[in-house]
Amino acid sequence: MKYLFQLLITSFFVCFLIFPATINADFVTPQGTCGDNMVDTALGCISTSVETGSNSFFTSVIKIAVGLGGGLALILMLFGVFIITTSAGIPDKLKEGQEIITSAISGLIFIILSVFLLRLIGVDILGLPGLK
Repeated sequence: MKYLFQLLITSFFVCFLIFPATINADFVTPQGTCGDNMVDTALGCISTSVETGSNSFFTSVIKIAVGLGGGLALILMLFGVFIITTSAGIPDKLKEGQEIITSAISGLIFIILSVFLLRLIGVDILGLPGLK
């Protein structure tokens, strides 16, 4: 299990941080194509303004974080299913797969509830700019 996580982290760094800079050099868009008050990043255009609306910095960061968290939860659920299907009836492996799936679902629920509370407290109650 320990080696699997090390392999996943290493492959993430290799695939997303090293190779895109060298392989996809022809597809890089010119600087400034995002518009005013926006920065072109590897994750897309991120706004630097604190104004209210759908193009604020906080909204961009929240969308990216929720997308990455949901994708990671999906990958962990699939990994747990893989462990269960390849367990061959071994109780320890079955329990390990169930724990991984349960942890992924509880993490996904935590992400959803945190976004809900952020919107409830930050937007509806306090009316903070940049979160609407």
